[in-house]
Amino acid sequence: MITVNIYYKGINGNARVFVDEMESSGIADAIRAEEGNLRYEYFQPISDPETVLLIDSWSDQAAIDSHHASPMMKQLAELRDKYDLHMTVERFVSEEYESDEKYLRK
Repeated sequence: MITVNIYYKGINGNARVFVDEMESSGIADAIRAEEGNLRYEYFQPISDPETVLLIDSWSDQAAIDSHHASPMMKQLAELRDKYDLHMTVERFVSEEYESDEKYLRK
């Protein structure tokens, strides 16, 4: 699994408005429905109302490549431009490991 954390930063609440439009337009749901998408979820840091975090997980690099070639990417890029958002990205690749379940309180 590959997880990409994308931080969208704007001004005057534009990052949140971007997310609202991604959701209301159906673009986010279309991305969630793409083959290989495991998670596509937005969060907002408590200490930074001008930033929105997208946690975006895919089964493998081929799924990400297919997503990047999809028509949604053009729509997404247009919305980023519309709201003048700037991005930073973190990428994580999951590996096989012993479960941390024993450390979790449920």
